[in-house]
Amino acid sequence: MLNENIKSIRKSKGLSQEELAIKLNVVRQTISKWEKGLSVPDSDMLISISEVLETPVSTLLGETIAEPKIDDLKVISEKLEIINLQLSQRQTTRRKIFHWIFIALCAVIVIIFAVLAVLKSPYLDWNYSDPETAVIGVGFHALEWLFVRVAPIVLIGSIVGAFLTRKKR
Repeated sequence: MLNENIKSIRKSKGLSQEELAIKLNVVRQTISKWEKGLSVPDSDMLISISEVLETPVSTLLGETIAEPKIDDLKVISEKLEIINLQLSQRQTTRRKIFHWIFIALCAVIVIIFAVLAVLKSPYLDWNYSDPETAVIGVGFHALEWLFVRVAPIVLIGSIVGAFLTRKKR
């Protein structure tokens, strides 16, 4: 069994006895003896043969290799179809979530702009001689200044994001 397996696997890999012998650092006659069943390789050499032939030792020793049956292929195909469907659903859900996040971000930015327009920066009328009031007023002013400059860019990005994540028909 081992002799036949070495020979058939060697031939399937397109190797001659001489080429296999060179890779294993043995003489060609040794390969010939193994394939004729006149001798057997020791355990270390068996591992080397399996590595060179890229085949498990169990296969060399005669473990039968189960060929995939048509029914098995159908089952695998059905499982892959289910996985693809799940991935598609997950991607659709993720797209919807991002779409609504972009829309919510647009709404929040518009609402904050409206509130700022209505309030007209009331902290500017505060008495800044009190140190605590001055610090809080400067903080409000810095936040408003940053918001007014960054929000339009974020708003445009959110509109583009909402447009790109909309449901395509």
